[in-house]
Amino acid sequence: MEGPVALDANDADVAAGGLIAIIDIGSNSVRLVVYQGLTRIPATLFNEKVMAGLGRGLAANGRLGKGAMDTAVAALARFAALTRAMSVTTLQVVATAAVREAANADEFIDRVERETGLTIETISGEAEARGAAFGVISGIPHADGVVGDLGGGSLELIRVAGGEALDRISLPIGSLRLDAVRKRDRRALAPFIRKALATVEWAAEGRGRPFYMVGGSWRALAQIHIHYSDHPLPIVHQYEMPVAAASSLVRSLTQVDLATLKTVPNLSTARLPSLPGAAMLLAATVKRLGSSSVIASGFGLREGLLYGQLGAREQRLDPLVTAARSEGMRQGRFPEHGDMLFAWMDGLFGPAGENGAEPAGDRRLRLAACLLSDIAWRAHPDFRPERGVDTALHGNWVAITAAERAALATALHFCFGGANDAPVLALLGRLAPPALLARARAWGLALRLGQRLTGGTASALSASRLDRVDNAVVLRLAPTLAAIAGETVTRRLKLLGNALGLEPKVLIG
Repeated sequence: MEGPVALDANDADVAAGGLIAIIDIGSNSVRLVVYQGLTRIPATLFNEKVMAGLGRGLAANGRLGKGAMDTAVAALARFAALTRAMSVTTLQVVATAAVREAANADEFIDRVERETGLTIETISGEAEARGAAFGVISGIPHADGVVGDLGGGSLELIRVAGGEALDRISLPIGSLRLDAVRKRDRRALAPFIRKALATVEWAAEGRGRPFYMVGGSWRALAQIHIHYSDHPLPIVHQYEMPVAAASSLVRSLTQVDLATLKTVPNLSTARLPSLPGAAMLLAATVKRLGSSSVIASGFGLREGLLYGQLGAREQRLDPLVTAARSEGMRQGRFPEHGDMLFAWMDGLFGPAGENGAEPAGDRRLRLAACLLSDIAWRAHPDFRPERGVDTALHGNWVAITAAERAALATALHFCFGGANDAPVLALLGRLAPPALLARARAWGLALRLGQRLTGGTASALSASRLDRVDNAVVLRLAPTLAAIAGETVTRRLKLLGNALGLEPKVLIG
């Protein structure tokens, strides 16, 4: 059967222009994800999973159950047909712990190849751990702590720092195994977990550092915590919980019935039976590692496999800035305008400013805001602020915290003419400190000034700039641009000056 070829690192340049698909045959689920090319942050075009539960039979007899294999093969046949229909250029099919450890794995692999035409790559625990670590690094580039990837059949723990995967171990305590132990004897679960975690010889390396949790069961715990803590932004990736939340979730899950849990938005009901064991494992793991906090990652093995195919230069790209640039080019009118606006206001906010160098975190957020500063021009003027806020808060961004999303939303709100008393500002105030939001408001007002000043023309923007001189915000214009400093421009300059507590000035020449 003709089909997509396996993805190879040497094919990176070719793959960048076509569709890439990964089929992940896990112990709990079988999933197909189709991406738009091999880039730093590829757009996800299709994502579907089937809860096959291949790993359920391992705890009982070390074999894949017939029913689970039937479900998985049917899903894989559909996925194979879909990738052909989509003209996927490259395809990678990987299997993890359940297939890796099952006594009848060869039977399953042969059947899949015979009935679907797919060739399965069974990856080692070492490779699975490395992939999970790269996934977290891809979405949280400055991650420094321990990654934990909880699958149905195994738990991978990996020390990450400096963009590298360091010490790692694969433990046979996946969510399905935990559930099986709990059902046999609830009292045996805690000793079972402690015995496995005791083999992590480098656990002290995680002390005082975050724990980055990966895997559907642990992401479900983050969704529950978001819901019951009334957090205003229901986005799992980079959601941070205190370490104590893990133990609280253990207690809560023993007291809450399934009907109540089903009311949690976006929570997969198929994962509900595994959650008590997953919560107990999380609490024991962060205690063993001495973690400082728990951070959920929406990226894992699949994203790590793609990231590992990139060259060193592409891996170093900032994923937030890369995605914002792509979105700005897709929706904006002037492709180069975002970068030019960023440079245009650098004298006010950046290294040339009187207060010294701009913090790196602020600088990348300001650049992202500049790159997105024209995305709402097609919207009705009354709804442009709303479009900007929605894009910033709910966009599929990574490498950005909830507070940073709020800052980006504030900048775009004011960039698109949002009011000071808009109700959305109260929500943003729950996510980020006032000082950060005040700086973001100034970025937005500067963007609004720049957009009005130039009418989107590159020549006018390059012949003017914003500076801070003593206690004034200064708009410098070349003599040939004197006529564009009209009433609207001076009014917007005044608004920016008021936001910064500076006197507005226009200098010609």
